[in-house]
Amino acid sequence: MPKLTKSQIIKTLADKTELPKKKVAEVIDEMVKLAYKEAKNSFTIPGLGKLVLVNRAARMGRNPQTGEAIQIPAKRVLKFRIAKQAKEAVLGKK
Repeated sequence: MPKLTKSQIIKTLADKTELPKKKVAEVIDEMVKLAYKEAKNSFTIPGLGKLVLVNRAARMGRNPQTGEAIQIPAKRVLKFRIAKQAKEAVLGKK
């Protein structure tokens, strides 16, 4: 099954909500902007998941080509944690 494009998502939501495609596109764009702005404080989409900023500690790693040990520096990364509801809806209950 092919991935849905942004325009296909907008069309589907517009059809289901009976709103104009332009308004649906504006809502999606504003939600994305808000998610980017609030990600540092964590941004939750109820029923889907949460964007969180995570601090990774420095660690030792290996260069896959040479096998040489290298130091990987500490860094901040953005993660998306899937909500329990979303997991159960897609994978089914255990």
